[in-house]
Amino acid sequence: MWPITMAASSPLLLLRSFTPTKPFSKTIRSLRKPLKFYSNSIRMEISEIEAEKKKIFVSGATGKTGKRIVEQLLAKGFAVKAGVRDAEKAKSMFPNPNEDLQIIKSDVTEGSEKLANAIGDDSDAVICATGFQYSWDLLAPWKVDYYGTVNLVDACRKVGVKRFILVSSILVNGAAMGQLLNPAYVFLNAFGLVLVAKLQAEQYIRKSGINYTIIRPGGLKNDPPSGNIVMEPEDTLSDGSISRDQVAEVAVESLLHQQASYKVVEIVARTEAPKKSFVELF
Repeated sequence: MWPITMAASSPLLLLRSFTPTKPFSKTIRSLRKPLKFYSNSIRMEISEIEAEKKKIFVSGATGKTGKRIVEQLLAKGFAVKAGVRDAEKAKSMFPNPNEDLQIIKSDVTEGSEKLANAIGDDSDAVICATGFQYSWDLLAPWKVDYYGTVNLVDACRKVGVKRFILVSSILVNGAAMGQLLNPAYVFLNAFGLVLVAKLQAEQYIRKSGINYTIIRPGGLKNDPPSGNIVMEPEDTLSDGSISRDQVAEVAVESLLHQQASYKVVEIVARTEAPKKSFVELF
Protein backbone atom coordinates (compact mmCIF):
# COMPACT_ATOMS: atom_id res chain seq x y z
CA MET A 1 0.00 0.00 0.00
CA TRP A 2 1.24 3.48 -0.86
CA PRO A 3 1.95 5.76 2.16
CA ILE A 4 -0.84 8.23 2.83
CA THR A 5 1.57 11.15 2.32
CA MET A 6 1.62 10.32 -1.40
CA ALA A 7 -1.85 11.75 -1.72
CA ALA A 8 -0.39 15.24 -1.47
CA SER A 9 1.00 14.86 -4.97
CA SER A 10 -2.13 13.36 -6.53
CA PRO A 11 -3.25 14.84 -9.89
CA LEU A 12 -6.45 16.20 -8.33
CA LEU A 13 -4.63 18.21 -5.65
CA LEU A 14 -2.06 19.44 -8.17
CA LEU A 15 -4.86 20.67 -10.43
CA ARG A 16 -6.51 22.48 -7.52
CA SER A 17 -3.22 24.21 -6.64
CA PHE A 18 -2.75 25.40 -10.25
CA THR A 19 -3.87 29.02 -10.60
CA PRO A 20 -3.15 30.40 -14.06
CA THR A 21 -2.23 34.08 -14.32
CA LYS A 22 -4.34 34.45 -17.49
CA PRO A 23 -7.64 32.93 -18.64
CA PHE A 24 -7.53 29.16 -19.02
CA SER A 25 -8.44 29.25 -22.73
CA LYS A 26 -5.49 31.57 -23.44
CA THR A 27 -3.21 29.26 -21.49
CA ILE A 28 -4.28 26.30 -23.66
CA ARG A 29 -3.73 28.33 -26.83
CA SER A 30 -0.22 29.25 -25.69
CA LEU A 31 0.53 25.59 -25.04
CA ARG A 32 -0.60 24.75 -28.56
CA LYS A 33 1.99 27.01 -30.18
CA PRO A 34 5.08 24.91 -29.46
CA LEU A 35 3.14 21.75 -30.29
CA LYS A 36 2.13 23.22 -33.63
CA PHE A 37 5.74 24.29 -34.25
CA TYR A 38 7.08 20.79 -33.57
CA SER A 39 4.34 19.27 -35.72
CA ASN A 40 5.30 21.53 -38.62
CA SER A 41 8.98 20.68 -38.12
CA ILE A 42 8.23 16.97 -38.24
CA ARG A 43 6.18 17.41 -41.42
CA MET A 44 9.02 19.39 -42.99
CA GLU A 45 11.55 16.67 -42.11
CA ILE A 46 9.28 13.97 -43.58
CA SER A 47 8.79 15.93 -46.79
CA GLU A 48 12.55 16.43 -47.07
CA ILE A 49 13.13 12.68 -46.71
CA GLU A 50 10.48 11.94 -49.35
CA ALA A 51 12.14 14.46 -51.67
CA GLU A 52 15.42 12.53 -51.59
CA LYS A 53 14.86 10.15 -54.48
CA LYS A 54 16.68 6.87 -54.71
CA LYS A 55 19.17 6.96 -57.58
CA ILE A 56 19.63 3.84 -59.68
CA PHE A 57 22.45 3.20 -62.15
CA VAL A 58 21.24 1.21 -65.16
CA SER A 59 23.93 -0.45 -67.26
CA GLY A 60 22.83 -1.14 -70.81
CA ALA A 61 20.24 1.63 -70.67
CA THR A 62 19.85 1.90 -74.45
CA GLY A 63 19.19 -1.81 -74.89
CA LYS A 64 15.67 -3.04 -75.60
CA THR A 65 15.19 -4.14 -72.00
CA GLY A 66 17.39 -1.47 -70.44
CA LYS A 67 15.37 1.35 -72.02
CA ARG A 68 12.19 -0.06 -70.53
CA ILE A 69 13.83 -0.34 -67.12
CA VAL A 70 14.84 3.33 -67.25
CA GLU A 71 11.32 4.40 -68.25
CA GLN A 72 9.69 2.36 -65.50
CA LEU A 73 12.13 3.58 -62.85
CA LEU A 74 11.32 7.18 -63.75
CA ALA A 75 7.60 6.40 -63.71
CA LYS A 76 8.01 4.94 -60.19
CA GLY A 77 9.68 8.11 -58.94
CA PHE A 78 13.33 7.02 -58.98
CA ALA A 79 16.20 9.11 -60.26
CA VAL A 80 18.24 7.30 -62.92
CA LYS A 81 21.82 7.28 -64.10
CA ALA A 82 21.70 5.73 -67.55
CA GLY A 83 25.00 4.01 -68.28
CA VAL A 84 25.52 3.94 -72.06
CA ARG A 85 28.33 3.51 -74.55
CA ASP A 86 26.85 5.99 -77.04
CA ALA A 87 25.61 9.19 -75.38
CA GLU A 88 24.18 10.64 -78.60
CA LYS A 89 22.14 7.50 -79.19
CA ALA A 90 20.85 7.72 -75.62
CA LYS A 91 19.77 11.34 -76.07
CA SER A 92 17.76 10.37 -79.14
CA MET A 93 16.15 7.47 -77.25
CA PHE A 94 15.23 9.67 -74.28
CA PRO A 95 14.37 12.93 -76.06
CA ASN A 96 12.16 14.47 -73.38
CA PRO A 97 14.17 16.47 -70.83
CA ASN A 98 13.89 14.98 -67.34
CA GLU A 99 15.74 16.31 -64.33
CA ASP A 100 15.70 12.82 -62.82
CA LEU A 101 17.55 11.26 -65.78
CA GLN A 102 21.30 11.58 -66.15
CA ILE A 103 23.08 10.03 -69.12
CA ILE A 104 26.52 8.68 -68.21
CA LYS A 105 28.99 7.35 -70.76
CA SER A 106 30.30 3.98 -69.61
CA ASP A 107 31.45 0.65 -71.00
CA VAL A 108 31.40 -2.48 -68.85
CA THR A 109 34.40 -3.91 -70.74
CA GLU A 110 36.69 -1.04 -69.73
CA GLY A 111 37.29 -2.16 -66.14
CA SER A 112 35.93 -1.48 -62.68
CA GLU A 113 37.78 1.81 -62.04
CA LYS A 114 36.03 3.68 -64.84
CA LEU A 115 32.73 2.07 -63.95
CA ALA A 116 33.13 3.12 -60.32
CA ASN A 117 33.53 6.72 -61.47
CA ALA A 118 30.43 6.40 -63.64
CA ILE A 119 28.31 4.83 -60.89
CA GLY A 120 29.53 7.33 -58.30
CA ASP A 121 28.96 7.36 -54.57
CA ASP A 122 25.43 8.73 -54.98
CA SER A 123 23.90 5.61 -56.53
CA ASP A 124 21.75 3.42 -54.30
CA ALA A 125 21.63 0.36 -56.58
CA VAL A 126 22.82 -0.96 -59.93
CA ILE A 127 20.69 -2.78 -62.49
CA CYS A 128 22.65 -4.69 -65.12
CA ALA A 129 20.74 -5.11 -68.39
CA THR A 130 23.75 -5.43 -70.67
CA GLY A 131 24.14 -8.13 -73.28
CA PHE A 132 26.63 -8.84 -76.04
CA GLN A 133 25.80 -7.97 -79.64
CA TYR A 134 25.92 -10.82 -82.11
CA SER A 135 29.10 -10.74 -84.20
CA TRP A 136 31.91 -12.96 -85.42
CA ASP A 137 33.75 -12.27 -82.16
CA LEU A 138 33.17 -15.48 -80.21
CA LEU A 139 34.68 -13.87 -77.12
CA ALA A 140 32.07 -11.10 -77.07
CA PRO A 141 29.76 -12.94 -74.62
CA TRP A 142 32.65 -13.36 -72.18
CA LYS A 143 33.78 -9.75 -72.56
CA VAL A 144 30.28 -8.39 -71.88
CA ASP A 145 28.16 -11.00 -70.08
CA TYR A 146 30.90 -12.31 -67.82
CA TYR A 147 33.76 -9.83 -67.40
CA GLY A 148 31.42 -6.87 -67.87
CA THR A 149 29.20 -8.06 -65.05
CA VAL A 150 32.21 -8.82 -62.86
CA ASN A 151 33.50 -5.30 -63.50
CA LEU A 152 30.14 -3.84 -62.44
CA VAL A 153 30.11 -5.85 -59.21
CA ASP A 154 33.68 -4.79 -58.40
CA ALA A 155 32.78 -1.17 -59.14
CA CYS A 156 29.88 -1.43 -56.70
CA ARG A 157 32.29 -2.61 -54.03
CA LYS A 158 34.58 0.33 -54.68
CA VAL A 159 31.84 2.94 -54.23
CA GLY A 160 29.81 1.15 -51.57
CA VAL A 161 26.72 0.21 -53.58
CA LYS A 162 25.10 -2.72 -51.79
CA ARG A 163 22.21 -3.65 -54.12
CA PHE A 164 22.62 -5.33 -57.50
CA ILE A 165 19.98 -6.55 -59.97
CA LEU A 166 21.04 -8.72 -62.92
CA VAL A 167 18.93 -9.59 -65.95
CA SER A 168 20.21 -13.02 -66.99
CA SER A 169 18.38 -15.85 -68.79
CA ILE A 170 16.62 -19.15 -68.17
CA LEU A 171 18.63 -22.24 -69.05
CA VAL A 172 21.95 -20.72 -67.94
CA ASN A 173 22.35 -23.84 -65.83
CA GLY A 174 20.92 -26.06 -68.54
CA ALA A 175 23.68 -28.65 -68.29
CA ALA A 176 22.90 -29.34 -64.63
CA MET A 177 19.17 -29.39 -65.44
CA GLY A 178 19.56 -32.12 -68.05
CA GLN A 179 18.76 -29.67 -70.86
CA LEU A 180 21.91 -30.09 -72.95
CA LEU A 181 19.81 -31.01 -76.00
CA ASN A 182 17.18 -28.35 -75.46
CA PRO A 183 17.09 -26.42 -78.79
CA ALA A 184 17.18 -23.06 -76.98
CA TYR A 185 20.20 -24.12 -74.93
CA VAL A 186 22.02 -25.36 -78.04
CA PHE A 187 21.13 -22.29 -80.10
CA LEU A 188 22.14 -19.68 -77.53
CA ASN A 189 25.40 -21.38 -76.64
CA ALA A 190 26.32 -21.53 -80.32
CA PHE A 191 27.24 -17.86 -79.94
CA GLY A 192 30.37 -18.10 -77.83
CA LEU A 193 28.79 -20.13 -75.01
CA VAL A 194 26.81 -17.11 -73.84
CA LEU A 195 24.74 -19.07 -71.31
CA VAL A 196 27.90 -20.46 -69.74
CA ALA A 197 29.30 -16.92 -69.52
CA LYS A 198 26.11 -15.69 -67.84
CA LEU A 199 26.19 -18.55 -65.34
CA GLN A 200 29.77 -17.73 -64.38
CA ALA A 201 28.74 -14.09 -63.85
CA GLU A 202 25.85 -15.20 -61.64
CA GLN A 203 28.18 -17.29 -59.51
CA TYR A 204 30.53 -14.34 -59.08
CA ILE A 205 27.66 -12.16 -57.87
CA ARG A 206 26.48 -14.78 -55.41
CA LYS A 207 29.95 -15.06 -53.87
CA SER A 208 30.49 -11.29 -53.73
CA GLY A 209 28.47 -10.65 -50.57
CA ILE A 210 26.41 -7.99 -52.34
CA ASN A 211 22.61 -8.04 -51.95
CA TYR A 212 21.51 -9.41 -55.31
CA THR A 213 18.45 -10.34 -57.31
CA ILE A 214 19.15 -12.41 -60.41
CA ILE A 215 16.28 -12.43 -62.89
CA ARG A 216 16.23 -15.18 -65.50
CA PRO A 217 13.60 -14.39 -68.13
CA GLY A 218 12.45 -16.74 -70.88
CA GLY A 219 12.54 -15.73 -74.53
CA LEU A 220 12.31 -11.94 -74.75
CA LYS A 221 9.49 -10.38 -76.76
CA ASN A 222 9.22 -6.75 -77.82
CA ASP A 223 5.41 -6.96 -77.86
CA PRO A 224 3.26 -5.69 -74.98
CA PRO A 225 2.44 -8.24 -72.26
CA SER A 226 -0.03 -10.93 -73.35
CA GLY A 227 -0.18 -12.98 -70.16
CA ASN A 228 0.50 -12.86 -66.44
CA ILE A 229 3.94 -13.29 -64.92
CA VAL A 230 4.89 -16.75 -63.71
CA MET A 231 7.83 -16.69 -61.29
CA GLU A 232 9.68 -19.85 -60.30
CA PRO A 233 12.86 -20.70 -58.34
CA GLU A 234 16.18 -21.15 -60.12
CA ASP A 235 16.74 -24.09 -62.47
CA THR A 236 13.01 -24.69 -62.93
CA LEU A 237 11.91 -23.28 -66.29
CA SER A 238 13.20 -24.64 -69.57
CA ASP A 239 10.85 -22.93 -72.04
CA GLY A 240 8.47 -20.01 -72.39
CA SER A 241 8.68 -16.34 -73.28
CA ILE A 242 7.90 -12.98 -71.74
CA SER A 243 7.50 -9.34 -72.76
CA ARG A 244 10.47 -7.09 -72.11
CA ASP A 245 8.03 -4.72 -70.39
CA GLN A 246 7.36 -7.38 -67.76
CA VAL A 247 11.07 -8.12 -67.33
CA ALA A 248 11.65 -4.42 -66.69
CA GLU A 249 8.77 -4.41 -64.22
CA VAL A 250 10.25 -7.32 -62.27
CA ALA A 251 13.65 -5.60 -62.20
CA VAL A 252 12.16 -2.40 -60.78
CA GLU A 253 9.93 -4.23 -58.29
CA SER A 254 12.97 -6.14 -57.05
CA LEU A 255 14.14 -2.86 -55.55
CA LEU A 256 10.88 -2.41 -53.66
CA HIS A 257 10.46 -5.81 -52.03
CA GLN A 258 12.67 -7.23 -49.31
CA GLN A 259 11.62 -10.73 -50.36
CA ALA A 260 13.62 -10.27 -53.57
CA SER A 261 16.93 -10.01 -51.72
CA TYR A 262 19.58 -12.69 -52.26
CA LYS A 263 17.34 -14.52 -54.70
CA VAL A 264 17.41 -16.05 -58.17
CA VAL A 265 14.05 -16.09 -59.96
CA GLU A 266 12.96 -17.36 -63.35
CA ILE A 267 10.09 -15.67 -65.17
CA VAL A 268 7.87 -16.27 -68.17
CA ALA A 269 4.35 -15.09 -69.04
CA ARG A 270 1.36 -17.35 -69.53
CA THR A 271 -2.19 -16.42 -70.51
CA GLU A 272 -3.68 -19.10 -68.25
CA ALA A 273 -1.69 -18.02 -65.19
CA PRO A 274 -3.53 -16.12 -62.43
CA LYS A 275 -2.49 -12.55 -61.82
CA LYS A 276 -0.46 -12.25 -58.62
CA SER A 277 0.96 -9.34 -56.68
CA PHE A 278 4.73 -9.01 -56.48
CA VAL A 279 4.59 -9.83 -52.79
CA GLU A 280 3.08 -13.18 -53.77
CA LEU A 281 5.46 -13.67 -56.69
CA PHE A 282 8.63 -13.04 -54.72
